[in-house]
Amino acid sequence: MDWLTATQQLRHDGQPGVLVTVIEVRGHAPREAGAKMVVSRDRSWGSVGGGNLEATAVARARELLLSGTSEPEICDMQLNPHARAEHGRQCCGGVVRLLLEPLAVRPVIALFGIGHVGYELARILSRLPIRLLLVDSRAEQLDRVRLADVIDGTADVSIHHTLLGEQVLEQLPRGAHVVIMTHDHAEDFALCDAALRIGQPLGSIGLIGSAVKWTRFQAQLAELGHGPEAIARITCPIGLPGITGKDPASIAVAVAAALLENLPSSQRAPAATGLTSDEGARREGAASRAAGGEREKQSEWEGRVTA
Repeated sequence: MDWLTATQQLRHDGQPGVLVTVIEVRGHAPREAGAKMVVSRDRSWGSVGGGNLEATAVARARELLLSGTSEPEICDMQLNPHARAEHGRQCCGGVVRLLLEPLAVRPVIALFGIGHVGYELARILSRLPIRLLLVDSRAEQLDRVRLADVIDGTADVSIHHTLLGEQVLEQLPRGAHVVIMTHDHAEDFALCDAALRIGQPLGSIGLIGSAVKWTRFQAQLAELGHGPEAIARITCPIGLPGITGKDPASIAVAVAAALLENLPSSQRAPAATGLTSDEGARREGAASRAAGGEREKQSEWEGRVTA
């Protein structure tokens, strides 16, 4: 698997990674500018030069993964016999500048029921950098022509036609957000019950409906053995209370606004939060002149690689 496919696979699996790019080479080095690799918690793909250079880059990438930072980092690595070596010697004699870019995990939002409100909500959410799952037992609601403007958005959209939405629930990753708004109250209830039973913790569970509907559901969930604390994990009615209106678009705006409050601020808009490789190269002059903390960060790297 090459680095690009690995990046796509990590994103699909909801796993974090770090993209490492050679943005400048001065003197002799094992790889040219533009060489890339991707590092995950336990694997790496591609190469930026092997040896101490690469081992040190992998180690630093995993430190970034452990810290959970979303900030990119530029570092210089010296390839000479006098620099400190942690993973063997490389005596190429040059200097390699690397850009390490954390690859954020996209939040997951699963919509169960793509009727009038679900469709409007999907249109809004599809403009965000998220993974969006659309689930419905009715094939016509998931017609790709109907959902063309949803599929065409920024989000990674997957469509699931199934009579048992619980099967999709069971496959959701930890921290996924669930919105239940099917056409059938019995289906809604089955999904609420299943959402409270799955092993991994969900980020949030929202149920569309009136206070009367929720009162009835709470009693039925209690009869099935769910305690008050578990039932309280479900929010019903959903949406920001300050946004009124019963038309599908207004409800969708209110629900989307409430969901946004649960997403990291860096993932509430499609704009990238980190430097791209090209941006890093253009701004390297500014980075090399940076004072204080940035200089200290780079000094930790300088001299680690000998070759």
